[in-house]
Amino acid sequence: MPTDKFPADPSHASAAAGALLICRARPDSVAPVARLLREPLVLAPAGDDWTVLVPEGRPWRHGGEPVDRVVTGWAAALAVGAPWPALALWWDADRAGFALASGFRRPVGYIWLADGTPAGEDEALRTFAARLGLDPVLDVQSLEGLAVPAPGTDARARLRGLLALLSRAGVGLPPGLDPGESADRLREAAGARPEARRVEPRGLRETVRAVPDTVHDGRLGSRARWPLPPWTGGVRAAAFAQVAAGLPLILWGLRRRDGGWAAAGALLLGHGASSLAKDADRVANRRVPASRGGT
Repeated sequence: MPTDKFPADPSHASAAAGALLICRARPDSVAPVARLLREPLVLAPAGDDWTVLVPEGRPWRHGGEPVDRVVTGWAAALAVGAPWPALALWWDADRAGFALASGFRRPVGYIWLADGTPAGEDEALRTFAARLGLDPVLDVQSLEGLAVPAPGTDARARLRGLLALLSRAGVGLPPGLDPGESADRLREAAGARPEARRVEPRGLRETVRAVPDTVHDGRLGSRARWPLPPWTGGVRAAAFAQVAAGLPLILWGLRRRDGGWAAAGALLLGHGASSLAKDADRVANRRVPASRGGT
């Protein structure tokens, strides 16, 4: 039966919905990208080299958008072209689940009904483990246990089990960030941490302008510079593909009033444009070796 954290009445869906975003990177690396989501966030450390982001939840609280679709788009925006994966945990009146985004690959996720009944694909759990670099035996066995019916284990308990598993990889959420809580209570708990910071949104036009600078400055990753491979025709073709894919994704996100996918498109567009600009600078700065003097 649904618990009080996941009421069955659809009219309570927005009140019951909530989400957490977890990135495998430190807050200083995640913060510049988080500003591009066009959503007020509270950001805090979540273990060594992990960061948790707590959204206000405007799209599902006031815009009628499904929480799972919104946060999957946000996870994709946080991870696209970045050297870290982004995990979204979400819940609403009827279901709960997660979505993992990494690079340009299609996000992978799993769903449980409110009473904890598994409603996802087992293969998704194995893909999830592989993309996070979890133990292919012990951790996968634990994940598969979350896909086995267990009377009395609701969706909130399933998400807690997932977080317990991820603790082996270093994830440690601050106290009070418990799956199933309301967005307001989550933000209050996160904001009470002394190391927390609030991240305010940027407009889409600012987003597109800001992404190339962020990439160029190397602030998206934990390393000193953006981890681009040596320039080849294939890399240049990939940059053109990012630009070509970014604009339609922005328009699609705006048409569906989905800020997560619009931000993902902006990041694609900005990253591709920055890559092409870097290639143009490389060509322009190429010099023909001066001939030695003398006859």
